[in-house]
Amino acid sequence: MSRIQILPDKVANQIAAGEVIERPAAAVKELVENSLDAGATRIEVEFRNGGKSYLRIEDDGYGMTPEEALISLKRHATSKIRDSKDLFAINSFGFRGEALPSIASVSKFTLRTRPKEAQSGTEILVNAGQVMHQKEIGMAPGTRIEVSSLFHSVPVRRKFLKTDNTEAAHITQLMRQYAVAHPEVAFTIVENGRTQFQSPVCRDLRDRVAEIWGRRIARDLIPVEREESGIHIHGLISKPGVARSTRQEMITLVNGRPVDSRALYYALIESYHSFIPKGRYPLAFLTVDVPPDAVDVNVHPSKREIRFRDEALVRGTVMETIIGVLREAVERSTPDLGQVNRVEPIQPKTPETTPQPIPVTPSPRPVASINVTPIPQAQPQPVPSRPAPVPETQRARDTNRDKPTPKIDWIPKGWLNERYMLFETSQGLIILYPPRARARVLYEQVLQSTYSEQPSSQRLLIPQPLDLPPVAAQILEAQIPLLAQVGFEVEPFGRNFYRISAYPSWLEESDVDPYFQALIDDLVGGNLKVSERQKSLTADTLARFSSRFRLARTPRQSDPAQSHTALATTLLSCQNPLTDPEGKPTFLELNHREFRERFSF
Repeated sequence: MSRIQILPDKVANQIAAGEVIERPAAAVKELVENSLDAGATRIEVEFRNGGKSYLRIEDDGYGMTPEEALISLKRHATSKIRDSKDLFAINSFGFRGEALPSIASVSKFTLRTRPKEAQSGTEILVNAGQVMHQKEIGMAPGTRIEVSSLFHSVPVRRKFLKTDNTEAAHITQLMRQYAVAHPEVAFTIVENGRTQFQSPVCRDLRDRVAEIWGRRIARDLIPVEREESGIHIHGLISKPGVARSTRQEMITLVNGRPVDSRALYYALIESYHSFIPKGRYPLAFLTVDVPPDAVDVNVHPSKREIRFRDEALVRGTVMETIIGVLREAVERSTPDLGQVNRVEPIQPKTPETTPQPIPVTPSPRPVASINVTPIPQAQPQPVPSRPAPVPETQRARDTNRDKPTPKIDWIPKGWLNERYMLFETSQGLIILYPPRARARVLYEQVLQSTYSEQPSSQRLLIPQPLDLPPVAAQILEAQIPLLAQVGFEVEPFGRNFYRISAYPSWLEESDVDPYFQALIDDLVGGNLKVSERQKSLTADTLARFSSRFRLARTPRQSDPAQSHTALATTLLSCQNPLTDPEGKPTFLELNHREFRERFSF
């Protein structure tokens, strides 16, 4: 007996299912693409338990005859291509003929279909790849596919599936992408018997984005439209300055197909490199239409990855288009830009006199130019000295305890190169780095609020709505108890919709919405680590994030006399004023002994 044998069709289909159908969302993707290929104008997707127990995809497309329906369940049966030449000019979503037999081989599969010209439809029931029956039924024109007990015949694959909420979030995110890609089609999503999302036909892409991603995001988008060298670029991109910390809202489409393209991602990110901060990502709902023979979609079984024939041309055209649109947006928002010749550096303000550099007597050795801006010698306000360092583990209860501190004066003396604060003490010289000092102050403010029995909150007169994508909503749901400890009142107000009623006193009201958006973006992008055991943020992690957020949005104080005294006083009242939340020093202290040693006294 030969050791080499041809695998049975059932085993081959199950192997193909492992490549094509990785999770319930992949099955939904393949079936929805079949509906789009069939010319459907209405697609309804229903699922239960994250798609593990039940899936239903129904459309009003062309439908199939009884003979076509039976053939469609065989491997490599397709109506999209005829020979190998067609692979180089694919005009449809599906073409391999693997999706239906692969899904049917690992589930209980029911196919009901009827072409418009027929008087009745056909029902075919398949269990784990075996056709159980085929009969005539009455139904409306179109196709209805039901998939239950996915992967019941290969239980090993079920172990690799995530929780029901995670799998449901992937399905919803996928359907949002296809709904944006095809606003001319009406989409409905039903989860566990509840209509989660329903959108009629939208002739305008902005209307579809507003329905799916929220009106706030839709207002921050500007249109893109250009056609050159056979490449048609159109869609919506974010305004200059509007960005996210993840690629969640970077939707790239090629010929109506949602794809993951490194060329398009690179073009988007590089186009925005001077319009948004480094490490942030733009919002984009961008479609690139190219001739079918100029793109290869037969790269990966899932067809999410593509390859352009002339990648450099596509990338360059997209970058040139986006940069041009962004520059026009900047010009429209800055009408007097041409009258500005140069930007004057911001100088610290003083009540009466203009600060002058302290003259330095030239020394025999060349020294770097150091510019120290003195503070007018008004009544200097002494600053209490720092308390003894307290271990970070004790800060939870110690922050509410008043501690006497010895009276040692810090007398403000000026700015060093407009970056460092200088103080004179009886022991020597203090050099304070304000950004790290503010980070420490903000960090302990949030931490104190977290461990306080009654956190100080401010109520909003009108609660702020918060509409989130499914994955982000699931992440926020796990963090609501910790946010409540800090002073946020966040409550569910519908599917993936929340309402913020109160915010902690350490946060400005105008920053509430940006704070939550930045927090969710960092969580989704993995920039903030959560406890694997509790699946939630720790108080320390939340405090670190809050301090970075507020520091990034808090402008530098313009009055040096006030900033010296207020910042230093607040810093020295912290439990650990020596370092910022990341453990880096907030100030350096040079005593008289070091000066004597340096000058060889």
